Amino acid sequence: QVQLVESGGGLVNPGGSLRLSCAASGSQVSIETMGWYRQAPGKQRELVATITRSGHTKYADSLKVRFTISRLNAVNKVYLLMNNLEPEDTAVYFCNAYAGLQYYWGQGTQVTVSS
Repeated sequence: QVQLVESGGGLVNPGGSLRLSCAASGSQVSIETMGWYRQAPGKQRELVATITRSGHTKYADSLKVRFTISRLNAVNKVYLLMNNLEPEDTAVYFCNAYAGLQYYWGQGTQVTVSS
């Protein structure tokens, strides 16, 4: 079992930045891929970015200019730096991990972009 705990969400003005963090714990199995997804009100959950243990990244095409994913394997943490935030980025952001042939999800952290 893998437990994921997100932090760093909140209210930010348009054009601002936030850094989300996700800490993974509980598993003795190597976590191959970690990532971030988001779900806006009334919409389906969508990919934001993922990163493998070796550092290979994948982004949603519309976000790769403004968002950066990074990872510290030694402490099983993944980060998402979000710059130049727009109201359309308002959503619950979920951390995701793939380990031991299973996917795990965090509870999510709310990001609200509004003036």
